[in-house]
Amino acid sequence: MESATEGISKLGINGDFASSVPNLHKNLSLLSPDQIELAKMLVAMEQSHLFTNWPEPGVDDGEKKAFFDQVTRLNSSYPGGLASYIKTARGLLSDSKTGKNPFDGFTPSVPTGENLSYGDETFMKFEEAGVKEAQNAAFVLVAGGLGERLGYNGIKVNTLCFQTTTGACFLQHYIENVLALQEASCKVTGGQSERDIPFAIMTSDDTHARTMQLLESNKYFGMKPAQIKLLKQEKVACLEDNDARLALDPQNKFRIQTKPHGHGDVHALLYSSGVLEEWQRGGVRWVLFFQDTNGLLFKAIPASLGVSATKGYHVNSLAVPRKAKEAIGGITKLTHTDGRSMVINVEYNQLDPLLRATGNPDGDVNCETGYSPFPGNINQLIMELGPYFEELKKTGGAIKEFVNPKYKDASKTAFKSSTRLECMMQDYPKTLPPSARVGFTVMDAWVAYAPVKNNPEDAAKVPKGNPYHSATSGEMAVYRANSLILRNAGVQVEDPVQQEFNGQEVEVWPRVVWKPKWGLTFADVKKKVAGSSSISQKSTLALKGRNIFIENLSLDGALVVESGDGAEVKVGGSVKNKGWAIEKVDYKDTSVPEEIRIRGFRFQKTEQLEKQYTEPGKFELKA
Repeated sequence: MESATEGISKLGINGDFASSVPNLHKNLSLLSPDQIELAKMLVAMEQSHLFTNWPEPGVDDGEKKAFFDQVTRLNSSYPGGLASYIKTARGLLSDSKTGKNPFDGFTPSVPTGENLSYGDETFMKFEEAGVKEAQNAAFVLVAGGLGERLGYNGIKVNTLCFQTTTGACFLQHYIENVLALQEASCKVTGGQSERDIPFAIMTSDDTHARTMQLLESNKYFGMKPAQIKLLKQEKVACLEDNDARLALDPQNKFRIQTKPHGHGDVHALLYSSGVLEEWQRGGVRWVLFFQDTNGLLFKAIPASLGVSATKGYHVNSLAVPRKAKEAIGGITKLTHTDGRSMVINVEYNQLDPLLRATGNPDGDVNCETGYSPFPGNINQLIMELGPYFEELKKTGGAIKEFVNPKYKDASKTAFKSSTRLECMMQDYPKTLPPSARVGFTVMDAWVAYAPVKNNPEDAAKVPKGNPYHSATSGEMAVYRANSLILRNAGVQVEDPVQQEFNGQEVEVWPRVVWKPKWGLTFADVKKKVAGSSSISQKSTLALKGRNIFIENLSLDGALVVESGDGAEVKVGGSVKNKGWAIEKVDYKDTSVPEEIRIRGFRFQKTEQLEKQYTEPGKFELKA
């Protein structure tokens, strides 16, 4: 075998940079010119320890090349490359060690936004404007995570039902809502043909293949395959100390340990993939971002989009009222002593001390409304594409990052385990100039926010009166919202009862569900409800069709109506049967499917009236 020096010489490479790293130096002949450049960068960035245990040429050569394949991926997937990642990490780790306050010099105040009350005249005007504008929108679903925190082994957005009455998974629910918006927007604007609303999904190594499989096996839930783009997020390198030395994988000395970077990567992915440019050429004006398991979100989307269009917001954060000191970030305007200002999410554990340090001795307190004046961030964003794309051209999609090392002791010299830089989707406004129009839209949580993220044990420990954010509360919130919407539309819906499942006390409303095409907006629901109708607390009502009209219906039991697009069905009379009983399930009972266990209940379908209308025509269901 030729010597390393001879091999390097033939490649025309000067190996002096590696002279202080002997194990790398003698292996340089294995590397391509591009890999040599990466090796130079690693040595220059004081990462020579990565090569300490490399053996002689001829031993594990495949693993050495695989190491540089990984470095190539890590370098290309991060804006500015690995050198930029390491440099940023050193600065943030230094700030963390010294306890530097990221909000030093900033004074918080309440930003400008719109507070909406569901169903009133203002709300309906914004909703109408949003439906009209939807044909110019694109949606981005951030769905790279598994359900570990939830106590669920599948992919949350793919296989987890947003409610078990019909069994639709979250992804199906979201796609059906986008399609309903697409159709409604076409009608209201008098379009000759529907304009397909683009839908991007950010996946990860954990979720990409299974998301693709779910879409393909379900014919994309009615969406055209060309409408959907999957963008796979890469992980970032882990850091082993305050000097930002990259951490080797404990299981493999030829691999750098990696961890997820956070959902803020969605901005860089949209930019680097060319998707934003393609959307802009196609006439898209608005980009709506949302996270994976909030079954209520689309009840708030039309009105929020209407606010963006009417107010001309470059960034619109959807928000809910929050109690002072509640464990949810607050939308806050921050003004620096040098004149800079920005409207961003400030985490709840930072907001209270920031207020106290800037002339508000009581900190984060409720105002006359009974809520904090700083609305609660729910991580759903609406961006105006033009200004958004221009900003990303400057940054490459890079989002302000943070680091959260777990130190071994108060000296802050060693970590308990490796850390990494992280970024959050909602921190995008941190890079915007003061001229950017950043606002918010507040809606009651019952109509806009019921995330499913906490496992039963953690949810049961939540102090009474605070939201559980579990599979139990998430499903019950769907029934509550639909029941209250029907009440607003004039239906007499019986009050809920309190029940406990998996240690969580929740309101149990009638189990009312409908397909998005039945009631996308409040105006849609009002048009389809007439006369004097009533629904008892024990009832289940599932409406699976566009043109189903409720008129003088008395429901005390279970009623499921399904209709094709050409069928018009009037439902009335008295429907009374034994219905569907709710049966408690122990989350520790492994004989029960995991998806049911984490909810703590299932339905015993004792008796129901079920009707299907597949043929076109007018029909009447009168029991």
